[in-house]
Amino acid sequence: MGQISARLSDLGIAIPQVAKPVAAYVPAMVTGNLLYTAGQLPFVDGALVQTGKVGAEVSPAQGAELARICVLNALAAAQSVLGSLETITRVVKVNGYVASHPDFIGQPQVLNGASELLAEIFGDKGLHARAAVGVAVLPLDAPVEVELILEFAPSR
Repeated sequence: MGQISARLSDLGIAIPQVAKPVAAYVPAMVTGNLLYTAGQLPFVDGALVQTGKVGAEVSPAQGAELARICVLNALAAAQSVLGSLETITRVVKVNGYVASHPDFIGQPQVLNGASELLAEIFGDKGLHARAAVGVAVLPLDAPVEVELILEFAPSR
């Protein structure tokens, strides 16, 4: 068992199956030694966990938990392309989008759910640059969407 697999096991986390794209795109794409995931919504077993706007129907704490689910879906997309998460050498960037009530300004705290999970899984390799953007609406009325840019070691 590799280091990342062991860490996931210690945390009681299972990487889900890759979420089926909801439009015309692929879940992840590699160029050079970077992997870019498509924006991932908080799907569990093929269903959106929650809908609505953070700061209205969705609390910031719920939003942070949804961001964690999005990260797991992004890691599933990465694993489907790389074959293993063990080849990841760095989380480079997280782009997060929060469907927000007009008065809500806590997007960074919502995206901390994603950032903290990546640090739990990857340790120092999980530290990253980030954007936390408030938007009017996301696909399927999802409250949160997350995409990752990951560096990986090419297979030998």
